Amino acid sequence: MENSKLAYTHAGHFHADDVFSAALLRELFPEIEIRRVFEVPEGEGVFAFDIGGGAFDHHGPQRKLRKNGMPYAAFGLLWQQYGTRLVGEEQAAWLDEHFIQPLDRDDNTGCGDSLADAIGGFNPLWDEDADEDACFWRAESFAAAVLHNRLEGARAVVRARALVEQALAESKNGVVVLPRFAPWKNTLRADERAKMVIYPSQRGGYSAQGVPIPDDPQHRLRCRFPQGWCGLRGPELERASGVHGLRFCHTSGFLVSANTLEAALAACRRALAAENEK
Repeated sequence: MENSKLAYTHAGHFHADDVFSAALLRELFPEIEIRRVFEVPEGEGVFAFDIGGGAFDHHGPQRKLRKNGMPYAAFGLLWQQYGTRLVGEEQAAWLDEHFIQPLDRDDNTGCGDSLADAIGGFNPLWDEDADEDACFWRAESFAAAVLHNRLEGARAVVRARALVEQALAESKNGVVVLPRFAPWKNTLRADERAKMVIYPSQRGGYSAQGVPIPDDPQHRLRCRFPQGWCGLRGPELERASGVHGLRFCHTSGFLVSANTLEAALAACRRALAAENEK
């Protein structure tokens, strides 16, 4: 692929699979030309995806499966080849699980996915006389923005890791205090020492959150703020919690905002004490 300046995919009705595949290739190789065809031309070194039966076409009789049994579509096959180059091995695996596999699943099963549906909405309507290729490239432009944001987010996680790990090493009693907001979930949920995290809020003051339990189907936290605080604000929350300087507790109890670091720490200590009493 590195030596090819031309790639082919199928013409006609398009899906998130081929649209995101095109966006990925253009992210990797900005000068590449992608043509939509009904038949891939013969010749040595012809590169095609989602058509033609090659390495990046998943429509053959032998289904290509991940280790977890999830079938690949073209987007996943291209990501398997190039994802690590873009974001590193760990983030490539995370994006495959949380971003790419749902799209591959939808393409292979038609099970439904909101992002895949959004891409599909760029297709011409059944009674609309519109150029399919022009619609495809509008969809690809949308997908490219989504993909770019995902890639930048993954790179930000990698950049944040050292800062979060340092804060974890300095943490006490399960409360991790970050000197500034940085993507923390991937690092902290992988370490059982981390129960809660505090960071400066973009709205001023501080936010405190419970750390999610990894791979929990119920999306539970290692510690949640007490039920009696949930949904309360200002003086009501201060009275219920006994902590001066608290602003707000989310109705689900996953987050508290506070005026000061001291108030955020006190809220976390009380939440942990209440959790230990259960």
